[in-house]
Amino acid sequence: MEPIPEIPDLSAYLAADEVIDHGHPLVRETAARLRAQAPALHDYAKAAFEFVRDTIPHSQDAGDMRVTWRASDVLEQRTGICYAKAHALTALLRAEGIPAGLCYQLLGEIHGLVALKLPGHGAWARQDPRGNKPGVDAQFSLTEERLAFVPDAGQGELDYPTLYATTPAPVLDCLRRATDRPHLWRTLPTGL
Repeated sequence: MEPIPEIPDLSAYLAADEVIDHGHPLVRETAARLRAQAPALHDYAKAAFEFVRDTIPHSQDAGDMRVTWRASDVLEQRTGICYAKAHALTALLRAEGIPAGLCYQLLGEIHGLVALKLPGHGAWARQDPRGNKPGVDAQFSLTEERLAFVPDAGQGELDYPTLYATTPAPVLDCLRRATDRPHLWRTLPTGL
């Protein structure tokens, strides 16, 4: 499913803010290191995806109690739930001039994804940097979605159609208020 940008101006999907802080030195350094290993934009986008997916454990899977939400904090602390990992990937993509935004699924609770738009590739392509584990096999793809989860419409699950340039308030508010991951788990949003 190709998401629909909430803001038609592509520059909104390159901007930095408090959450997607791609001007932060750690984000810039990480992006530069990945880009040196993968100079072509497509290769860099895949490398950034795999870096976030594979080297930053999903805090629930790892049993990590910390809650991160700012992209630079996710990279520094090397932990985060799906939202936080999506923030980190979005920042790494934007740091190298790749338009990227946040999109979501309703799977009982809201699940965070990223969509990117590579120059020369017409469509937004959703990616899921959540982290793989048994039963979860998300892969980078610009053509065929390889997300961690496929919503079950019979269970009331769905793909939200909107591509956000900034983190929606329900997601950001729950991250900011959480004292630890168990608290966060009890307050995850169930709608946007």
